[in-house]
Amino acid sequence: MQWTADDEVERSRSSQARSEPRGTDASNRPNDNALLPVRFERGAMTTVEAKLEDARADLEGRDGVLIAFSGGVDSSVVAAIAEDALGEDAVACTAKSETLPAAELEDARRVADEIGIRHEIVEFSELESDAFVENDDDRCYHCRTMRLGEMIETARKLGIGTVCDGTNADDPGAGHRPGLQAVEELEVHSPLLAHDVDKEEVREIAEHYGLSVADKPSMACLSSRIPTGLEVTEDRLTRVERAEALLRQWGFDQFRVRDHDGLARIEVSADELERALELEFVETVREELSEIGFDHVTLDLHGYRTGSVSPEGETERDPEDEAVVEDVFAAEST
Repeated sequence: MQWTADDEVERSRSSQARSEPRGTDASNRPNDNALLPVRFERGAMTTVEAKLEDARADLEGRDGVLIAFSGGVDSSVVAAIAEDALGEDAVACTAKSETLPAAELEDARRVADEIGIRHEIVEFSELESDAFVENDDDRCYHCRTMRLGEMIETARKLGIGTVCDGTNADDPGAGHRPGLQAVEELEVHSPLLAHDVDKEEVREIAEHYGLSVADKPSMACLSSRIPTGLEVTEDRLTRVERAEALLRQWGFDQFRVRDHDGLARIEVSADELERALELEFVETVREELSEIGFDHVTLDLHGYRTGSVSPEGETERDPEDEAVVEDVFAAEST
């Protein structure tokens, strides 16, 4: 996007005027929002600029919004737009539970501070739901229903009438996504989806805002590492989190550790696969994951694949590959 310096100055001034109490000395104002976008003349806008302006106007017309905030790029962009449009009437809210890695919670805190938005943290447990623990095809529906329910209750207590999430225009076509049903049923507003902002455009907007998460890989909750049909337990979530923390320490960017009832299946992106085969890493990860509680440690030579243990990933696999996986696990049990 092409944003001019004059546009930035105009937006910064209007934002400051909106948020400052009357009588504030202009010479003492900090320029905290210098990177934030402005309203444009419609004829001069690019497509993504027009979408951003529409999303901003959408939120600005509301009394206040609470954003379901994970600290990922989608919810961070919604939070940045909301903070720009509404100032102190925008609140980011993160739900802390067993399925959220501690590192992701800290990242959410950091990004909220980076945006300058008020940040609330609520706690709940998906493991209190038998339907979630059962881990059937609709696990994400049960999780999202509980998580958004906490957001709606928090918004009610704060006197905020609108809850937003980071669903973007690409998400509805991205395979089995039962969580989107919960968004619709609970009437949560998705400004990126409403204004047709796709993932590539989300990242472009994030880069303009100067968000450090502009290129952050997607990060699903820890329960997505447990194959459908295998119960979600705190022990399994904990060992997956500890295993993935180890890979993060080794500098891997895109990875998952899948827990097949004691067998760890490590997935890394194709461009990191060679490094994962280095003897030093192999020996370290085998020892460390065994100490964590895994009986076997394996490296998936297919590399990282979204949803490879859930219905989302069924269309991504070759049927012959599925048969090989089943045979391996059958052999382990004999």
